[in-house]
Amino acid sequence: MKGSCLCGEIEYEVSELDSPIQHCSCKTCRKAHAAAFNTAAGVSHENFHWVKGESTLSKFESSPGKLRYFCSKCGTHLIKTKKGTSTLVLRVATLDDDPGKVPEFRIWGSHEVSWLNYTSEIPVYDEWEPER
Repeated sequence: MKGSCLCGEIEYEVSELDSPIQHCSCKTCRKAHAAAFNTAAGVSHENFHWVKGESTLSKFESSPGKLRYFCSKCGTHLIKTKKGTSTLVLRVATLDDDPGKVPEFRIWGSHEVSWLNYTSEIPVYDEWEPER
């Protein structure tokens, strides 16, 4: 699967998603994406690579050891890494191709904004999913 930022300066490829797709409503995701929630999936480092524009990436440490990578030209947030983990977190909405999966659950429901009238059949967890 291919993905890119809004301006097209950065492109990447993902061979497979290594976790279910999820919606996250935590306060930091909401602020980083200027949206009510972020849609993400885990990808192992060996299943992800930058195709072009890696030098255009900027990063921001939003909490200790958590780096959010975004395009320095258009601001599109593409991935997140966390020190000590074997996967990165892909911002699924930046994929140009259909991942062939749909979101399976929502996390940080306790942080959901009151003005969003979003209902779905998928489970909602107050914080992290139970297996985490």
